[in-house]
Amino acid sequence: CNDTNGVLHEFGSEWKTADCFKCSCTEYGIDCCSIILTPVKTPPKCEMIVNKKDCTWKLVLKNDHSKECSVGSLLH
Repeated sequence: CNDTNGVLHEFGSEWKTADCFKCSCTEYGIDCCSIILTPVKTPPKCEMIVNKKDCTWKLVLKNDHSKECSVGSLLH
């Protein structure tokens, strides 16, 4: 299987991309899915910031990225 970067992968192999996708190569082609679990709904005052180095995320205030949105704000 050739990935989007032109790298050849063997059948049965798995790898993680720089964009936090876990991919595998099968006889049918490449199958990829995101390894970052994301919230379904984000409060209007918040935005999601993704750290691609370790494939994590956090919700922060749009106008102040130093302040995280509380979990309680997801319930309203």
